[in-house]
Amino acid sequence: MNESIVRDVVKNKSNIIYSIDQELSIAEAIEKMVENEIGALIVTREGMPVGVLTERDVIKCWVSVGYGCISEKGKRLFKDIKAHEMMTTNLIVVEPSDDINYVINIMVKNRIRHVPVVENKKMIGVLSMRDLAKSCMTSLQSENHYLREYITDKYPG
Repeated sequence: MNESIVRDVVKNKSNIIYSIDQELSIAEAIEKMVENEIGALIVTREGMPVGVLTERDVIKCWVSVGYGCISEKGKRLFKDIKAHEMMTTNLIVVEPSDDINYVINIMVKNRIRHVPVVENKKMIGVLSMRDLAKSCMTSLQSENHYLREYITDKYPG
């Protein structure tokens, strides 16, 4: 497979970064995920990524405090729980120059499906495992096409 870097994948995606400020509620996060048909939001503080809030985090929240568990503060509703309370905090970020295979290995090893892309201390995108799979498939299809042309003597080189 051709060497590909994060920058190549980011430039072929929408430049929309779905994020939520850490002080907003889980209810607001759920609404944003549903509205945009996405499974994760980057949680930010002053515009910088500090965590990720995923569908899995919301389910954990539901089980731990959402559907009837009583905490010392009493029953808490999603509208009363801040994103930073339930987000995954061990955030792994990647850089535009990182190799795609390296990023895939990091994501698989750490069992994560989304990584922010940061350049010069600024978040420039978010990659999902789906984005990386699509990139790899496109690359493999191109390579397959050129190999077929080469084998059948249609290759211009």
